[in-house]
Order: sequence, then C-alpha cells, then structure tokens
Amino acid sequence: MNELSPALAGLGFGLSLIVAIGSQNAYVLRQGLRREHVGGVVVLCIASDAVLIAAGVAGFGSLVSRAPLVLDAVRVLGALFLLGCAAMAAGRALRPGALVAGNGSGPRTRAQVLTTGLALTWLNPHVYLDTVLLLGTIAGTHGSGRWAFGAGAIAGSTLWFSVLGHGARLLRPLFARAVAWRVLDALIATTMTVIAISLLRQA
Repeated sequence: MNELSPALAGLGFGLSLIVAIGSQNAYVLRQGLRREHVGGVVVLCIASDAVLIAAGVAGFGSLVSRAPLVLDAVRVLGALFLLGCAAMAAGRALRPGALVAGNGSGPRTRAQVLTTGLALTWLNPHVYLDTVLLLGTIAGTHGSGRWAFGAGAIAGSTLWFSVLGHGARLLRPLFARAVAWRVLDALIATTMTVIAISLLRQA
C-alpha cells in the first residue's frame, strides 16, 4: 500500500508530461490514422519512454545537466530534423491532389516508419530535460518509493500511446475527406516548426 501513492503520483506526472501536443504525439496520431505499422510505433514510443524514465529514476539526470554542449548539439540536430519533417507536412497540406485515401504518400516500410519515430523521440532534447532530469528529480523526492513512481510514469506512457495510436482509427470517418488531412498536416507542420524554433533559440 505504501508503494501505491508514489505509483499514482508517477502515473499522473508521467501523463502530464506526454499528453501535451508535440512532434512525437503528432506522429503517433498520424500513423494511427494511416493504420501503418501502428503497433510497432506504439511499442517503440513506450519502450523509449521506459528507458528514459528508468534513467531518470536511476539518477542520470545529473549527468544530463552537466553536459550543456551535448544538449546544445542535440537541440540543433533535433531542430533541423523537425524543420525537415515540417516542410514535408506542409508540402502534403499544400498539394490537394496528393491527399486522397492514401493521405499524401504511399505506404512506407516498417524500418522507415520506426526510424522516423526513433529520430522524433531521441533527437528531441525535451525528453532529456523533462523525462530524465525533471521526472528523475521528482522521483527522487519519493525516496525508497522512487521506482514505484517510475513504474507509474511508465504505466502512464503505456496508456497514452496505446490509446493515441490504436484509438486514432475512431477518427477515420472524419479523415475520409482530403480537407481533414490537409488541416492535420498543417497543424503538424506548425507544431514542428514552433518546436524547432524554440530549440534553436535555446541552443
């Protein structure tokens, strides 16, 4: 019973970190709508979060905070990658003829989809600052219950990405029209551009 409170705290805190709209969530949503390698993307995001959360709970946050040059390099690389993704999303939104049932591009291989997911996750410096440093610091305040806190955070990540990826199919009727895909891609392009600019300003 003593472990339940830290676990619930971790669940709530973990959800608060990942539910906000971001490049990773936008990608999972889009793959869910496309029904393209959804399971692999969801598992990839959950596994990545689990590794990062465990690293934070184990105390690796202090190492992250001591490597500002590395973080700056990751910020620049992440920003450039996001700008590239934003440009592709903007291109899809601006080409009405390309946005049909295939929603703007042909099917991609599992390797291509997972590679993009990996880049969106691990080239984002916010995951190190939020998940490793911030979450790890909060977990440390729970003393011996820090691993229960971490387990709760991992459960929150599992719940969110599963619902986002597999639940996206419920929105498929809405996205039967090309205009819906154009709006989604415009939002994705805007989101990624804003995040990229914020990263460059911090570098």
